[in-house]
Amino acid sequence: MAEFTLPANSRVGTGDTYKAPAGAKNVRSFKIYRWNPDDGKNPRMDTYEIDLDACGPMVLDALIKIKNEVDPSLTFRRSCREGICGSCAMNIDGTNTLACLKPIEDVKADVKINPLPHMPVVKDLVPDLTAAYAQLRSIEPWMKSDTAPPPDRERLQSKEERAKLDGLWECILCFCCTTSCPSYWWNGDRYLGPAVLLQAYRWIADSRDEATGSRLDELEDPFKLYRCHTIMNCTQTCPKGLNPAKAIGSIKQLMVERQG
Repeated sequence: MAEFTLPANSRVGTGDTYKAPAGAKNVRSFKIYRWNPDDGKNPRMDTYEIDLDACGPMVLDALIKIKNEVDPSLTFRRSCREGICGSCAMNIDGTNTLACLKPIEDVKADVKINPLPHMPVVKDLVPDLTAAYAQLRSIEPWMKSDTAPPPDRERLQSKEERAKLDGLWECILCFCCTTSCPSYWWNGDRYLGPAVLLQAYRWIADSRDEATGSRLDELEDPFKLYRCHTIMNCTQTCPKGLNPAKAIGSIKQLMVERQG
């Protein structure tokens, strides 16, 4: 998978350097993208030297330490710290991932941290996901059924039917996959992207849902679905080990079958 790098003509400059405490022996430099829309300045990369002997093992631990002890102006999202909420998605060492699941020791040199690529930035490491969430709403990610539920129990599935949802329901909507996809970079205003299409297939594959036909009709579009060129960045970068490319392929196969 191609790593994310700043373009050659980027105006991101070198920022401030925050030195480690005197006497620190296990020091690692964290180079972090900084941009404040309110100060009128160009983006920059600030460097923070952190004593790893006084820091937790994950990149998110270092970010929290920096904000709490070094620079309270640093802005990033985080919540669960367990790889469940997807809030701390960012580009670390050239790869989109979750800061809470990325061990510092996996990065062999300076730890370079950028916001998710090819998304508007709200501030520092916080991307604007407004458009991505609007695309998610457009596929109506909830069960749709005209049949009334049984009066005395839930809508049941066989074990085989339930197994078809494995690898789909685990998506935490961190958008690491979507922001690693060149097709989304080029056509993000019309192509739904890997995360949203995986969510779409999660409901298409659900035996309890009765809107498969209309869901496929909505995706029958040159851009919504077919901008996927099977580059596979989405599958390689997913921090949960899911396969959005396979889900997209399954939707395409259903399109072929209904036409046949």
